[in-house]
Amino acid sequence: MAENTLLEKVLSLGGKFQSIQDQLSDPSVMSDMKKYVQLNKDYKELEPIIKAGQDYKKLLDNLQSAKDILLNEKDDDLREMAREEIAELEPQVPVMEQNIKLMLIPADPDDGKNAMVEIRGGTGGDEAAIFAGDLFRMYQHFAERRGWKLEVTDQAPGTSGGFKQIVFKLSGDGVYGVMKYESGVHRVQRVPQTETQGRIQTSAASVAVFPEAGEFDVDLSWDDIRLDLFCSSGPGGQGVNTTYSAVRLTHIPSGLVVQCQEERSQLKNKDRAFEELRTRLYNLEHQKYLDGIAAKRKTMVSTGDRSAKIRTYNYPQGRVTDHRINWSMYNLPVFMDGDIQECIDQLQIAENAERLKEAGE
Repeated sequence: MAENTLLEKVLSLGGKFQSIQDQLSDPSVMSDMKKYVQLNKDYKELEPIIKAGQDYKKLLDNLQSAKDILLNEKDDDLREMAREEIAELEPQVPVMEQNIKLMLIPADPDDGKNAMVEIRGGTGGDEAAIFAGDLFRMYQHFAERRGWKLEVTDQAPGTSGGFKQIVFKLSGDGVYGVMKYESGVHRVQRVPQTETQGRIQTSAASVAVFPEAGEFDVDLSWDDIRLDLFCSSGPGGQGVNTTYSAVRLTHIPSGLVVQCQEERSQLKNKDRAFEELRTRLYNLEHQKYLDGIAAKRKTMVSTGDRSAKIRTYNYPQGRVTDHRINWSMYNLPVFMDGDIQECIDQLQIAENAERLKEAGE
């Protein structure tokens, strides 16, 4: 009966799915862009659940048919075929049930969005800035593996290399749903380049990952923003320091400040800064959502506490350890080259287990 209840839950969504399909083809809805975007998002979220439900029903039907043959058929060859089919189909049932249960639990509504990532060198001075640069390259290589687009918005280089701070946007399919597990404090243990005595030092860098706010997620008006222009600094070639292409935006009601100086065009910098400001304002509300999750379950996603140590990179041992799930890998060079998917997979498995537990499954 358990599987019938689960099947009923999925099939009951069919009416809602059909209604969304009908509305998406309605000209009056298509003229309301905000409503159309939301409906399209709902459609994309429901589509895989409906497909999984149909596959699940087909699996159960085929399994029942094979059992009927085994029970009622006299022909030995047909009975043997039915026995083989049952042996093949039965192990698929609990796997499919688990997947459907996860699909039915509301996911983070922002998982499908692009992400803004901010890396800051923490304790450790120059070595922390160098480590922040190492983390940036790690994410850069990871983004290349995933086929994501990376755009740097703002950066403050360290005096001995790396970055005191770097902000960048990652665009692609489901970026935030993957990168959100990287939020928190990353700690490194190694002999710094600046160390002459060969002593191991512990340094840290913080990573903050925000879902990018869409055009309709935040009602942001230029009337609430102060625009300041200044000369760019840092890399950029001839003329970068002679034109007022860098942009700083201050959101007057909240006091939030963002700046962008990576493009030569003032207009492009202005657009990028506006996107980042909208994202940071949206994140203030998103943080309440994360705090609410943390109150219900032991979440693998950081709730914004910059003191939350999530991972240690130990160079002498060639080890990386994620403290949230006690997961370790003894191939640090490969990990730092962007091969971080296995760790994220383990975090997602742990998070899904918590979600199922919370839902009482």
